[in-house]
Amino acid sequence: MKIHPIETGNFKLDGGAMFGVVPKSIWQKTNPADSNNLIEMSMRCLLIEDGNRLILVDTGLGDKQSEKFFSFYYLFGGFSLDASLAKHGFHRDDITDVFLTHLHFDHCGGVIQRDKNEMLIPAFKNAKVWSNDKHWKWATEPNPREKASFLKENINPIKENGQLNFIHRNAKDQVGFDVLFMDGHTEKQMLPKIEYQDKTLVFVADLLPTIGHIPLPYVMGYDTRPLLTINEKAAFLKEAADNNYYLFLEHDANNEICTVKHTEKGVRLNETHKFTDIFN
Repeated sequence: MKIHPIETGNFKLDGGAMFGVVPKSIWQKTNPADSNNLIEMSMRCLLIEDGNRLILVDTGLGDKQSEKFFSFYYLFGGFSLDASLAKHGFHRDDITDVFLTHLHFDHCGGVIQRDKNEMLIPAFKNAKVWSNDKHWKWATEPNPREKASFLKENINPIKENGQLNFIHRNAKDQVGFDVLFMDGHTEKQMLPKIEYQDKTLVFVADLLPTIGHIPLPYVMGYDTRPLLTINEKAAFLKEAADNNYYLFLEHDANNEICTVKHTEKGVRLNETHKFTDIFN
């Protein structure tokens, strides 16, 4: 097995929305805001070479939305999915599996693209696309709070073109790694838990967007069940500190990996690392 970070682009979101009830005077110490109260975010995906499989975890925003849509998110950084794949010697047609942690547009937008006739087609024509049955139902019959994050053009074509597959509880038999299910941010978000080079790497997606979100009450305003997020985060961070997990950060624009430790105040940040400092 070989694993690579895949940078698909950076964007900005409102800092208040990203930290919920936490005052700006506190959260801006770890996540400084610009003059519009926006904080920098990444869309850092993961590429897993495993035998004859090439698995991409999440896809970023993609490029099929309108200029008006993209203007809301202040894209920056010059990264792209195709350039990042090429850096490691791959093309999107080489991808055999796309594993979607959940179906919010910043995680799955790149799985469907538009052709020259504006038809919606698979962006990874040779890949199975993995979700799970409960999250799929949640996303295709959205509640009013999340409806703006579940875009039909990102989701429905996955099933229509025959790529959709569901992860079950025996995920390792299906994709080669364990999966942790989380329900606070959205119903049945899936976090890959991968044993790699004698270490445990967890792709924490929106359970832990940035290192600024490690303290338990620091929960996004976007989460549908924030009290459940706190409970899930508490259990996960204890396990991560006990076992020295390496946490792969999808949305932290400045930090690729972190570890956590127990302190008198609870679990807190231990160290941050570049991926290549830990894994070779």
